[in-house]
Amino acid sequence: MTRSLALMAGIAGAAGAAGLTAMVKPAATRAWLGLPEGEASGYALRIAGMMLLALGLFLGGFAAVFMATGGAA
Repeated sequence: MTRSLALMAGIAGAAGAAGLTAMVKPAATRAWLGLPEGEASGYALRIAGMMLLALGLFLGGFAAVFMATGGAA
């Protein structure tokens, strides 16, 4: 695996983990970010968490398919 693919896989893992945490435990993420309590911030954290999780899935998927097809980087 080349350095760029390892970097892409690392970013995918970090984005996926952060997104899953923000989506599943918005109260913990809200406290960590210092956001005010409220329904709106909970919804915003769930939306942002899903976007980060999708980023991780797509980025990791693209890296895996690139490696599986024998692409040269």
